[in-house]
Amino acid sequence: MFDGTGDPKVHLRTYCDKLVGVGKDERICMKLFTRSLTGDALSWYISQNPKKWVNWVSMTSDFMDQFTFNTENAPDIFYLQNLKKWPMETFCEYATRWRSEAAKVRPTLEEEHMNKFFVRVQYLQYYERLMVIKNYKFSYIIKLGERIEEGIKSGMVTNFEALQDTN
Repeated sequence: MFDGTGDPKVHLRTYCDKLVGVGKDERICMKLFTRSLTGDALSWYISQNPKKWVNWVSMTSDFMDQFTFNTENAPDIFYLQNLKKWPMETFCEYATRWRSEAAKVRPTLEEEHMNKFFVRVQYLQYYERLMVIKNYKFSYIIKLGERIEEGIKSGMVTNFEALQDTN
């Protein structure tokens, strides 16, 4: 389902993959398209005059024109650099949010670069300990981050943020 957020090109590709049995009958593809829309995307579709679409290409072209801004406003590496952990957020929640945003970056980051960059933007107490494993899977980085977080809470790992706040 496409709700008007996200990448419209990805939606069209997955929609077409699901219609493999329909073949090349554009009328059926066009008619069933509404079933893949929800929210703002469905509202946009309903407000259109379907007679203006003479074929699948004209309809998808309008669809892309309407929702391309989602990809044009994709986050960049500078956005990720400033995406910090919220005070009440766990490390796992933060890492999941960061990774979700990183997946939207254009051009797409390779897994290895994404992991290295994630480690690089961490607060000092995390960075010092994560920098030695930046070539591991993201799930492993999260697990170690959670252990560091437990260490900070228990007082076994120095919380440099708290020290700076007291100075």
